[in-house]
Amino acid sequence: MKIIIMVEGATEGVFIPYLREYLKIKLESRMPKLVTHKYNGRIPKGKKLNDVVARYLSGRDPANYVIALTDVYTGSNPRDFKDAEDAKSQMKKWGNSESRFFPHAAQYEFEAWLLPYWNIVQKLADHNMRCPGNNPEAVNHDKPPSHWLKEIFRKGGNRHYVKARDATAILRGNDLQIAVDACTELRFLVDTIISLCE
Repeated sequence: MKIIIMVEGATEGVFIPYLREYLKIKLESRMPKLVTHKYNGRIPKGKKLNDVVARYLSGRDPANYVIALTDVYTGSNPRDFKDAEDAKSQMKKWGNSESRFFPHAAQYEFEAWLLPYWNIVQKLADHNMRCPGNNPEAVNHDKPPSHWLKEIFRKGGNRHYVKARDATAILRGNDLQIAVDACTELRFLVDTIISLCE
C-alpha cells in the first residue's frame, strides 16, 4: 500500500521519519509505503488541491490514498483557517470529497506536537522558561507554538531556534506516543493511517 503525505515544508518533513518508526511498531507487517511530498510553504488550495490529489491517485505509480497535513496558523493575514476542523473541512471540499483523500491539520501548527517534550526543549535551549500550558493544541494564533520555541531559545542565548534542526533534536530518541497522547490532531492523523492499513 502506498500513501502520499503532502506536507508544507522542511519541519513537517523532518517529522515523517519519526511517524514512520512509530507506525512500524503499531502496524508491523501491514506498514504502508509512506511517500512525503513537500510544498515549501502552503499546501495547494481550491481547485489546485483537487488537481494535485487526482494526479497522485492516478498515473503510472498511483497512491492508494493521499493525506494532506497543513498548519492552521500560517502567519498570513487574513488567516486561512479558524481552527483544525475548519482547515480539514475546507480541504475536503477542495479535494472534491474524494474518498481516498484525507485532510489533516496541526492545531495550530506542527510545533504544537513538539511542546509535549518541553523538558527536552529546555535542555536544548539552556533555559527553564515555563511550558506554555498543559494542552499543546490550545497554544493558538495569538502566540503560536513556534513563537514559544523561538522565545525560549532566544532567552537561553546560545543559539536561535531553527525549525528543521531543532525539531529533529527534540524528537530524536523520544517516544512519539507522548505527543500522540497529548495532541488530539496528531492522534487523528495516526488513527487515519492505521485504519487505512486494517
